[in-house]
Amino acid sequence: MSGASFAGLTLAYWLNKFGYQVTVVELGKGLRKGGSPIDVRGKAMDVVKEMGILQKIKAHEFIHTDEIVNAKGETLTSFSVNALEEYRGDIEIHRSDLVEIIFEIVPKDEVEFIFGNSIKTLIQHENRVEISFENGSDSSFDFVFGADGTHSMVRRLVFGAEENFKKFFGVYFAFAKADHIYTGRSGNTGIIYRELGKEAVIYHFKDGANAILMFRAPKLDWNYRNDEQQKQILKEYFGNNTNWKIPDILDSMLHSDNLYFDEASQIHMPTWTKGRVALVGDAAYAPSFFTGMGTSLALEGATLLANELHVSEDYTTAFGKYNETFKPFAESIQARITRGLKVQLPETEEEFQASITALRNNEKLS
Repeated sequence: MSGASFAGLTLAYWLNKFGYQVTVVELGKGLRKGGSPIDVRGKAMDVVKEMGILQKIKAHEFIHTDEIVNAKGETLTSFSVNALEEYRGDIEIHRSDLVEIIFEIVPKDEVEFIFGNSIKTLIQHENRVEISFENGSDSSFDFVFGADGTHSMVRRLVFGAEENFKKFFGVYFAFAKADHIYTGRSGNTGIIYRELGKEAVIYHFKDGANAILMFRAPKLDWNYRNDEQQKQILKEYFGNNTNWKIPDILDSMLHSDNLYFDEASQIHMPTWTKGRVALVGDAAYAPSFFTGMGTSLALEGATLLANELHVSEDYTTAFGKYNETFKPFAESIQARITRGLKVQLPETEEEFQASITALRNNEKLS
């Protein structure tokens, strides 16, 4: 298993439960934490219930109030996502909390975790997959599962270049810790400032805060592993913007040792499996966080794949059912991105005012 986030940890949990010997390799030196709050929705609620962690997730639910403010920090409208009709019954939770909850239920004496390493080469044979790792070691496995995100190394090695499967939506975003930024609010509060084509957010929670910057832009030449290049891009797009808390947020990001920068994109593939290799989560069908369903897709897809391997007579049948059963649902979720982009990054004054009015009236965001 490559990747120790929602898809990888969920798949590791179920495969171990079904009697597989599982090894998880993760590029990071530990679990990747931070980021914005995420959602558990739809059938993913059934998944976490089956995993026995629903009550733990509810205990960490992030119930908060959001405000949209103008350039001076004055409130235009306030609302609670949890109270909106279309989101009732869903659970919002901090990313770190959910990662830790799932990680805790994976038996460490049965599942091997290797942090600070990644797959370098992959060669498939009829009855095994040979792997060489970045640290110089080699190993052989019955199967390899790529749960290593939108920029999946497993996908590149087995299926080809990322650009063959990625659809870019003209948006970039960045996350960073921003505990020191004062907004005058306390408790679980999200403060949102929007301009046409740009958004800045500060989420207050527990004893800290996370900041987000988003902006529309044409395709940029950038390296997702080059932090300094990413910081330079943020300076170019926000360096002269003095509205609201943007200067403070930008400063936090430019001095961050854990900046997360990426582009809004989706992964579309004709098949998620090849030989003894299967992709799951964002590596296979990243929907973009603008759909609000990335985490739920990861949980559902990993659970379905594990169950098919458990009940099918052979892995080729299991892989076939995984593709056939889950693809229509994944594609229907990916189709929601247009709506999400229109709400969060309106391009016209009409779109901007429509989103404000809908939130004021507690209406469905369309």
